[in-house]
Amino acid sequence: MTTQGDTKNGSQSAAQVSLLRDVPFRLENGAALDEVEIAWQDYGTLNADKSNVVLLCHALTMDQYAAGTHPVTGKAGWWANMVGPGKVIDTDRFYVLCLNVLGSCLGSTGPLTIDPKTNKPMGINFPVITIGDMVRVQAAFLDQIGIDQLFCVVGGSMGGMQVLDWTARFPERVYSAIPIATAARHSAQNIAFDEVGRQAIMADPNWQGGAYYGTGKRPDAGLSVARMAAHITYLSEAGLHDKFGRELQDREAVTYGFDADFQVESYLRYQGNTFVDRFDANSYLYITRAMDYFDIAADHDGVLANAWRHTQTRFCVVSFTSDWLFPTSQSRDIVRALNAAAADVSFVEIESDKGHDSFLLDVPEFFDILRGFLDASAQRRGI
Repeated sequence: MTTQGDTKNGSQSAAQVSLLRDVPFRLENGAALDEVEIAWQDYGTLNADKSNVVLLCHALTMDQYAAGTHPVTGKAGWWANMVGPGKVIDTDRFYVLCLNVLGSCLGSTGPLTIDPKTNKPMGINFPVITIGDMVRVQAAFLDQIGIDQLFCVVGGSMGGMQVLDWTARFPERVYSAIPIATAARHSAQNIAFDEVGRQAIMADPNWQGGAYYGTGKRPDAGLSVARMAAHITYLSEAGLHDKFGRELQDREAVTYGFDADFQVESYLRYQGNTFVDRFDANSYLYITRAMDYFDIAADHDGVLANAWRHTQTRFCVVSFTSDWLFPTSQSRDIVRALNAAAADVSFVEIESDKGHDSFLLDVPEFFDILRGFLDASAQRRGI
């Protein structure tokens, strides 16, 4: 394990750890990886009995840099408003871990990983992965660093899927869980949006069948379009109207052409163009596919409640009123299943016009709910 920095309050340590060298890691699709590397960040201090560990599970295009300054973008980490000394996830109290998921492109094993047989990136030869594979790798990482139980697992969107998988797969290792703006299975609508993004990438001639590494050409146009389409799903109609309406971009009249006449067009183009600087197109294909395959009930005889039979984990399920990508109805399905399993579960739907991205933004009621749940759980746990 190679680390930089330390684990004192509020600091960060960048690290990459090699796992599973002795025994190949068998994926759910039957393929195997001879070795797995996981890139990770930590914040805060591990207490003496290792009872204060919070695992952050990131969303599709996020990474291990939840707080502090992102080394690639130079911007604040994706949950910098949530994680830190005195913040909701208080690093003066909790030891916070965030791992870059399997299949991603910020240091963990994925399509960019060099294949020792060819000495080239694996690209499209990387095996298809699942949310369950991501979670089992996270568990192996915790085994390697000597952490048996997590005080809390928390995440939104794809991160929430990981939270749910953790609680179903390793219930004895999770004291509390906060799945946010997520679902127990990917809907047909969401699979459809993912497919649009993948087809945009694969239709780009520079994708080159996934073998674009080292050619000097990348499918940036396709990846940019995929990001633009996905980004629309993260917002709400009301939020878009309030922010942009039909305002023109740097002009007084429409051009009767195909330039970005409207502010919303310019905004989406900016989102697409900046995304290609920090994310890999093949990783986008693999991670969206992992989300598509996610279906907890399918792994438990088609009955979602069976996933949490006899669970002792405390749950706080959170949804947002304007989230149409992962609507509240899907959170209620999770809550009903947890109730049927006699689980300890709280549920809140938070009023917000910010759409699916609400969990990443400044929503005071959301902060208060999470702080209250974490405080109550910590008191019961004696932290």
